[in-house]
Amino acid sequence: MISGIIRTTRPKQWLKNVLVFAAPGAAGVLNQGRPFGLTVLAFVSFCLASAGVYFLNDLIDVEADRKHPKKRLRPIAAGDVPLNVARVACVAIPGAALGVAALTGRWQTVAIVGLYLVVNFAYNLGLKRIPVVDLVAVASGFVLRAAAGAVAVDVPMSRWFVLCITFGSLFIVVGKRYAELNEMGKGAGTRATLDSYSVGYLRILLSVSCGSALLSYCVWAFETSEASAAMSGSSFDFPFYELSIVPMLTALFRYLLVLEQGGGGAPEEVFAKDRVLQFLGLAWIIVYGVAVYTA
Repeated sequence: MISGIIRTTRPKQWLKNVLVFAAPGAAGVLNQGRPFGLTVLAFVSFCLASAGVYFLNDLIDVEADRKHPKKRLRPIAAGDVPLNVARVACVAIPGAALGVAALTGRWQTVAIVGLYLVVNFAYNLGLKRIPVVDLVAVASGFVLRAAAGAVAVDVPMSRWFVLCITFGSLFIVVGKRYAELNEMGKGAGTRATLDSYSVGYLRILLSVSCGSALLSYCVWAFETSEASAAMSGSSFDFPFYELSIVPMLTALFRYLLVLEQGGGGAPEEVFAKDRVLQFLGLAWIIVYGVAVYTA
């Protein structure tokens, strides 16, 4: 049963929670002990919060999961984790998440983790049955992760940073629905809103969200570069911020290719296995990190 509980928390999902480090990293404070520690606390808090949400999700969707070729193997659907244990976990784990968030010493961190839990509980209890709203609800979780890192360390978030995270999150969420629709087709009964979407409609949303994410990132990169140059007082700074657009653009296009080839139903697995995406992610971290920490 212990292994079933661990598998229910989706260990690979920690990749999503790395977004907590985005705002502190962009602000250049992760090389300082206290900000780094506070960010780690926010990260752990979101790992616990998302684990609690997965328990609730699997508990509510247990019958639908049993009809899915892959989800039927999830511990609750397969019977490896008793329903009573899952119910207790739905309460205990989110409580622990709020407790860890409180250790940051900022009520804003607790509020954001709490809002994440409320949105996701509402999603599982009804929002996931409303087309389009379900996409926005899931995408909001990514934005709240980024916001948690910012408030835990008390660093500002650029409006373009927020827009980039928002549209990038929508791109990933829509891509997942697109992959599921291609794989399962309509009428499979595995997701409440899947029958409401068409491949053509989701392609439009993919185009809009991808283009908007890229545009927002470009403006953010140029805006940050100008601010950095103004602070340094130098008439010339090597364009590291602008160069970071290249791996970002390539990664977005690479993920689009993965979707068109039939992948993307589990984004975390794509990122964990696709070596090209991993290389692009590392390239972006290096380029942007050099820009931030040598400014």
